[in-house]
Amino acid sequence: MFTKHPFTSLLLLLISFLVFTGTGAHSTSLPVLSTNSKWIGKTASSAKQSPPVQTKRAPSAAHALVILGAANDISHTKKRVGPIVTASTTRRMERKISSRSVIITDAATGKTLYAKNPNAPRQPASTIKILTGMIAIKALSNDERVSVSRKAARQPRSKVYLDQHKTYKANDLINAVLLASANDASVALAEKIAGNEKDFAKMMTHRAKLWGATNTICKTASGLTAKGQKSTASDLAAIFRHTMSDPDFSRRMKRVKARTTDGKLLRNHNKALWQVRGTLGGKTGYTNAARQTYVGKFKRGNDAIIVAIMGSETMWSDIKNLVEYGFKKKTDLSREEKAGNNRPKMIAER
Repeated sequence: MFTKHPFTSLLLLLISFLVFTGTGAHSTSLPVLSTNSKWIGKTASSAKQSPPVQTKRAPSAAHALVILGAANDISHTKKRVGPIVTASTTRRMERKISSRSVIITDAATGKTLYAKNPNAPRQPASTIKILTGMIAIKALSNDERVSVSRKAARQPRSKVYLDQHKTYKANDLINAVLLASANDASVALAEKIAGNEKDFAKMMTHRAKLWGATNTICKTASGLTAKGQKSTASDLAAIFRHTMSDPDFSRRMKRVKARTTDGKLLRNHNKALWQVRGTLGGKTGYTNAARQTYVGKFKRGNDAIIVAIMGSETMWSDIKNLVEYGFKKKTDLSREEKAGNNRPKMIAER
């Protein structure tokens, strides 16, 4: 039959060849992505009929299998540590505090970490007694005797009820000023050192300016409201930073209580000593005009901060929130500093 229709014979031979050699168009090998995330050589038709299996042929370098990561798995990806303090963190903190003026500074450098109206002048109340106590520490010996005038004895509370007919050791009166915030002891020390409270207040103002507190004017040794008297949160922080560098002053400020020579117990008004972790010392204040005021130093690990507030209605809550915020800010700055030190430095070529 091949001789009668040579064209038909050739066509039949071609079809037979294609059938036996398996080179039909439908048998072309296609890459299929399996459920176990491996690329393997299988036909499209077989992939639909049964679960794909890995080809028996060992992969060569040119045909190595590519292993894909599991879905949603980022275990091999380095996680970037973000800042602890963000704009939203700051806004949340600000909503929690009532203080009209605030500043947080680095205790070592004086650098501002956070501020809210830090230079707004306000009555300082008893926080200004940090100047009274510091000047007295430097001007008087601990055993020096101090008399009490009628003016000193008649000072309003808070006071330790000094007797005009007695004299007291300077050490006891300094503790009464710094721990118990005694107005009568403040005036007695002022009169002992300068002769009268007015001249002593001038000494306080001068000392404040030497420490960079240029917006502070003192009119009393006690901080009781007086016309023309003023300070700022920024100034209080600067003054306290300097006073806390004195060992005798800082030692007194962290005492929870102390007894005078005649046995009177003096309790520290600074509740942060037992309520806020890392408190090294601080001074409270309150008058109707000033509202609640405070300045204190706090340390955690190698970090130390100064917090000063004025015009507060919720002082202890404010202090707790500001201290936590301040140390978080310090952590962020330390990370940035370390990251900057680890960056490769460019070397100029000639």
